[in-house]
Amino acid sequence: MPQRKPLRDRLAALTFTKASGGHLPPPPCIRAALSYLIGMKKLTRVQDHAIQALMAGIVGAETFDHVFAGIRFDEVEGRMLYAFARNEDVASDIEDSYSPLIAAVASRVLNQQVDVVVVMPKVLQ
Repeated sequence: MPQRKPLRDRLAALTFTKASGGHLPPPPCIRAALSYLIGMKKLTRVQDHAIQALMAGIVGAETFDHVFAGIRFDEVEGRMLYAFARNEDVASDIEDSYSPLIAAVASRVLNQQVDVVVVMPKVLQ
């Protein structure tokens, strides 16, 4: 059975011909979709727990247990990290008060730059 080329290669190989026989590059929507599909990366449990552990060490056990209980750092897309908190109020509090700190810790754990942290309630998961 022949192997299929990866989606990235198949999309990159698309060409569109004009009536004159020339070639146009793939439309921007395909390039945008390609970068979106390639850019999403699910965090492993180890990465999630490493970010949690470092945050607990920085903010202290009492604050971590009160504010960060039940948080899950889920995926990274480009320079954005997505996390889920137990409810909307906690998600808003974490995003407003701790985003720069979480971004710095996540950058260290993931070995890539994280600039934005988006925290959503688990209901939206």
